[in-house]
Order: sequence, then structure tokens, then C-alpha cells
Amino acid sequence: MGAITVAGLGKAYKTYPTRFARLKEWLIPFSTPRHRLNWVLQNINFTVTSGESVGIIGLNGAGKSTLLKAIAGTTMPTTGSVQVTGRVAALLELGIGFHPDFTGRQNVYMAVQLLGYTGAEIDGVMSGIEVFAEIGDYIDQPVRVYSSGMQVRLAFAVATSIRPDVLIVDEALSVGDAYFQAKCYQRINHFKQQGMTLILVSHSPNDVVKHCERAIMLKNGRIELDGSSREVTNRYLDELSGKEFVASDAARPDTEDTARPSMLDGNSDEFHTRPGYNTNEYRWGHGGAAILDYIFVADGQHYPSRIEGNTLTDFHFNVRFDADFDKVVPGLLIKTLEGIFLYGTNSFFSTHGRLNISAKAGDIKIFKFSIPLILNEGDYLLSFGISSGDPLQKLIPLDRRYDSAMIHIGRTTQISGIVDMEASFEVSAIAKAKH
Repeated sequence: MGAITVAGLGKAYKTYPTRFARLKEWLIPFSTPRHRLNWVLQNINFTVTSGESVGIIGLNGAGKSTLLKAIAGTTMPTTGSVQVTGRVAALLELGIGFHPDFTGRQNVYMAVQLLGYTGAEIDGVMSGIEVFAEIGDYIDQPVRVYSSGMQVRLAFAVATSIRPDVLIVDEALSVGDAYFQAKCYQRINHFKQQGMTLILVSHSPNDVVKHCERAIMLKNGRIELDGSSREVTNRYLDELSGKEFVASDAARPDTEDTARPSMLDGNSDEFHTRPGYNTNEYRWGHGGAAILDYIFVADGQHYPSRIEGNTLTDFHFNVRFDADFDKVVPGLLIKTLEGIFLYGTNSFFSTHGRLNISAKAGDIKIFKFSIPLILNEGDYLLSFGISSGDPLQKLIPLDRRYDSAMIHIGRTTQISGIVDMEASFEVSAIAKAKH
């Protein structure tokens, strides 16, 4: 079965000040080097056991694709080593390995031969590749006329035509349509159940959480964090928040409520003493404000151990401000225990931009969100956040308490899936014609 060991991996590329410097170095090989090394990866160490699913995540330029190329063997490390056992299938850059002037069928034969398949194996998988790719007569047309979606369909069909021991996927599936993505992940999950090892690069935290138990975050060519996919994707979202914009802001609505629970009037941090508090919360922010306490109320009950599905529930939390802010944006996020985002909002979106909230140093404000929890039975995580700035341009996270509280939803009658879409149904009778 497939396993991966990466030890002391480093990858550097030579950069030259001019085109002639490169030529001079080639012509005079033993002279003073005229290049400098640009390190893309440095001191990368990790092990992936057989059957494990690992997501690789990080901002653009973090070194994700270079790491996958090193694992797949398409680039050689400058330092360190990579050991991979078992048959490897890699879906890296879109269309890599396809010749644009050859037909899809010709490219399939070449690609499958490069994977080490015998002639009998190629004949056996060709029809399956055509069926899975679903590109019809285009299979006999030059690849240069293919759309990007058609290329990824054919590439994935080839890479998974026979179950590999290790499957490496680098963002390519994001090009395909939703139907084909679901089809690909269905095949991936089937292979995972059979013990296949998966390495997945994606900018979507949801994809990483959903398909990988573990994740590795790269930053500036080094491992920033290696842990559970939920923990690592939280850190990744924080990294986005500290840059040019806030993606998937944990922010939610805010309104001051005259009927607020009086227990939220305090100035001390009581958050960790409340029912449902998650000791494994992840807290982060630039400072200037602190989330001190929270309460959720359903059917008039504070901190109910069970909230009946579809019940309108009030979420209150209070914030102490330690600096002046012209505009603050509180927010709320609900996730599954696996970390999948179910719903997130903030004061801007919940009031359609009608409410502008300012704060002075020393203020304590209480915010309230009311949400009908149309969820299936199960446990769910709450995240609270307070940010400053313009939600349409740039938000600065002041205090964020990710996965800080847990609620339990109960239902007398179970539904299929996670969310109750509250469908309606009708039936009509058609009168029989008279004979």
C-alpha cells in the first residue's frame, strides 16, 4: 500500500541577474557562480501512512505545487529526500502530459503507458476511461480544442482508471463543474475505503475538512502547522484574515437588544465558564476588543442541552472595546464537528448594510443573532467574531473565538442530510374520462 516519507526536503531554483550571466556560468563552469538560489521549500519533514488522507493548504506561493511535484517525482529536491511506496497517480497542473496536437484517445494510450500499464491493462481500462470522462466524440479530437473542464475530466479518468496506492490531486478538480467534482470525489472516497492514500491541495477549507482527516499548512516554503484538518483550516482562515481581505469571516449579525440577559453586563471574561464551552477553541485576533461572554436561548431556556430542530434560537455575546473604532462588525459561524461551514453571517449582511456600529474605548456592547436552526439531529460548533473596517473592502479581525461553543440539535423525526430545506408537497387527482 502507499506511504510517503519526506525528510529534510528543500527545493531551490537558480536565478540570474541577466540572461548573459546564465550563459557565462555555462561557458565557464568552474568560475565564481553567477546565480543565487531562490528557496521555494525548506526543511520539510512529514510522514503519511498507508490509507491516510492529507490536505495541503496555504496561500499562493507557499510552495504547495512544488511539494506535490517532488512527491510525484516530476521535480528533484535540492536537499533531503522523498520516499513513496506503491503505485502513484498524480493530477497536477491542468493538462500536464497531454500533447495538444494528439487526440484524447492517443493521449490516453501514452499516459497509461507512462503509468506502467501493460497492453492488456490499457485495453481493459480504455472503455472505462471514455465512460467516466463523458466527453463523447471529442475523445477522437485533438486536445487543443478541449475546454479546461474537458481536459480535467480526461486527466482524472486516466489517473484513476486503476486504483492507485497514492493519489495526488493539485487544485485541478476546481476547474470541473459541480456534477463532475461530485463524481470525482465519489470515486476518491470509494478508493479511500479500499486503503488508498490521498494527498489533496485545495484553496477550499471545506474540501480539505470533508475529504482529509489531517492537513498541513505551508507558509513561505516551510511547514507552519501539521494537525487535524479542522485545526489547520482555522489557522489558514486566520492567515487570509491577516492579509488583504477576510475570507469566510467568522462574523455574524449584531444588534443591541433591550431584552438582553443581564448576565452579559459584566466586564470579566466568563466565556470559559458557560455550558457548551469547547476547551479546544481556537482564538485569534489583532486586539482592541475582547469577546467576554455568550448565551444562547431557545424556547425561553438558557443554554438548553437540546434544541429542537427548526427552533428560532437567539445567540447573544458581549464584547469589551479597548480602543475607538468608527465601524465594527460582529459575526457568527455554525459548523459541523468535522469543520464544514453550514452558515455564517455578520451585522452587515444580516441588516442589509443598514446598521453602522461604532465603539469607544471602555464600551461593552451586547450583540444578538436570531437564527432558525433548520438542522438535522447532531452536535454543531459555534464561532464568534468581532472585526473592524468595511465588510465590502477590508475587515480587520479584532477577536475571534473559533469553535468555541457546542450546541446539540434534536429532532423527533430524522431528515436526510444536514439541513432541513422545508420542502412542501402536493398531490392531485385527475378525473377519469367517461366511457
